[in-house]
Amino acid sequence: MSVIKIASGRCSRNLASKIAKAFNQKLVDVEIMQFSDGEFQPSFTETLRGCEVFIVQSTIPPADNLMELLYMIDAAKRASAHKIIAVMPYFGCARQDRKDKPRVPIGAKLVANLLTAAGVDRIITMDLHADQIQGFFDVPVDHLYASRIFLPYLKRRNFDNLCMASPDTGGTRRAAMYAKYLDADLAIGYKQRPRPNVIGSLQIIGDVKDKDVVLVDDIIDTAGTICKAADTIKELGAKSVRAMCVHSVFSGQAYEKIEASCLEEVITTDTIPQKRPCDKITVLSVDKLFATVIESVVSNRSINTLFDFDHFMNIENMEL
Repeated sequence: MSVIKIASGRCSRNLASKIAKAFNQKLVDVEIMQFSDGEFQPSFTETLRGCEVFIVQSTIPPADNLMELLYMIDAAKRASAHKIIAVMPYFGCARQDRKDKPRVPIGAKLVANLLTAAGVDRIITMDLHADQIQGFFDVPVDHLYASRIFLPYLKRRNFDNLCMASPDTGGTRRAAMYAKYLDADLAIGYKQRPRPNVIGSLQIIGDVKDKDVVLVDDIIDTAGTICKAADTIKELGAKSVRAMCVHSVFSGQAYEKIEASCLEEVITTDTIPQKRPCDKITVLSVDKLFATVIESVVSNRSINTLFDFDHFMNIENMEL
């Protein structure tokens, strides 16, 4: 088995530390030289020659987080690492997966090209905004799903009359999958957006009266859609309303909107670190899931069992 080295950019250090702990390791020490004009230069302080190097970094704004990952990949390649695997819990620019209007970039494809040009050998990521982004790469992509963590959590809560809901039509398939495995009802939100991050109108399709509703999405950004959907569902007679998202971007006034909304709980993961504490937010860690995949990659084992929902939904110990 190859020697494993786990490193991290500044954005994802807490999650990376928990992943490294699963291997009884400390993170590879990375020094960041900061120039007065804002330019920076990462430097590994130990040898990487012949090692399989896993670099953990979510590429949330600012763009420095992406540049830091690219610099670290290039540095590892020039340090003669055997393989370089980018572990990107949150893949930034994933919402730019196509040309939806004239004269715009396909940002996700550009990021894929940059990672490949830097010298990455493999990508491990979670809940891409669009599945087709995997096809933007010419290297293997392990695409994980937080449902591996969310489904057991919801099942343990043992809600009386559970209803899974999507805040918009784009998330219908995701909400339907949760409803199927939890034997729950399904509701769908239909929204009209005059421009990005602004909601015009929102209607709910489905019966939510007297039900424990969980709104499910991959990303919560400004929290405008999710809070408006929650308030609408509550007005329609729901017993309780919760939200669940993989990537808690929480930009702008998101925290204030969540605190002021009727949401009883927002369930999320630590793919993106929280900017500040909030009593309504429950964070489930994805460290064990990523550690399991890293171990499988190094030992050349299949990760197919991680996608066998029927199996892990029926076992007593529903944690990794």
